[in-house]
Amino acid sequence: MTRRRTELLAVGVLVAVCVIWGSTFVVVKDAVERMPVMDFLAWRFVIAAVVMAALRPRTVLALSPAARRQGMLLGLALAAGYVAQTFGLERTPATISGFITGLFVVLTPLCAGVLLHKRVDAMSWLGVLVATAGLALLSLHGLTAGTGEAITLLCAVSFALHIVGLGEWSTPGTAYGLAVVHLATVGLISVVAAAPDTLAPPPDAAAWGAILLTALAATAFGFFGQTWAQAHLAPTRAAVIMTMEPVFAGVFGVAFGGDDLGVRTVVGALLVLAAMFLVELGPRRGADAALERLEA
Repeated sequence: MTRRRTELLAVGVLVAVCVIWGSTFVVVKDAVERMPVMDFLAWRFVIAAVVMAALRPRTVLALSPAARRQGMLLGLALAAGYVAQTFGLERTPATISGFITGLFVVLTPLCAGVLLHKRVDAMSWLGVLVATAGLALLSLHGLTAGTGEAITLLCAVSFALHIVGLGEWSTPGTAYGLAVVHLATVGLISVVAAAPDTLAPPPDAAAWGAILLTALAATAFGFFGQTWAQAHLAPTRAAVIMTMEPVFAGVFGVAFGGDDLGVRTVVGALLVLAAMFLVELGPRRGADAALERLEA
């Protein structure tokens, strides 16, 4: 019963994280229209890492050298993802960005197959084909893909690598410290990238509000929540729950961002969501399912 309650709590945390992440697409898009992308990311991740480290400084000191290196590798993947996502948001609607970012769920088993030598089954390949069709509807304009959509696809690849790394390295005891290290790594990379040009403070109260919301809710809580939850849930269960992020991004984009959902966009988004569920809910061999439950 204790394990069951822990799993249910992990599911609740991931759902809450998905709601927060989905809401930030509109907020971030508005903020980066008024300040440089790298400045925004630098302030966001530095504030998040500093607040988390100040709250529980011993968790970082308790990490082994190997765990700290793993945290930095996770930070590199996460930094690449957020740079691509934020630059992509300058060039594409928040709703479409949210759905393309959600392709990380389809890409995760492919990355795991390549990096960890895990077999990629037929259902995963079917999911890739369906997702590709959906992505074409979302991002192709005539015979060319939009720049923003192409950049955001790189974000999905980076996030898939991040999830694979978390699945391999996160444990309940190291989750908080690991989150601090990889968020601090993103912050440092962003500061270095922003410093040659500006690294100026946010220009107005609205930009400060966007930074504090994303730093504290979406970054500090969000990534600690994800890191902790992935230490308690099997990768398949976590990935299914995280398919809700692009759904929430679409809801918030239409409700508050003024995005227009035409027939083409709706069909493309539905294909992407269908691909996610094909990959994560498709039939699995009994032995694989049993092993995954033991590893959860």
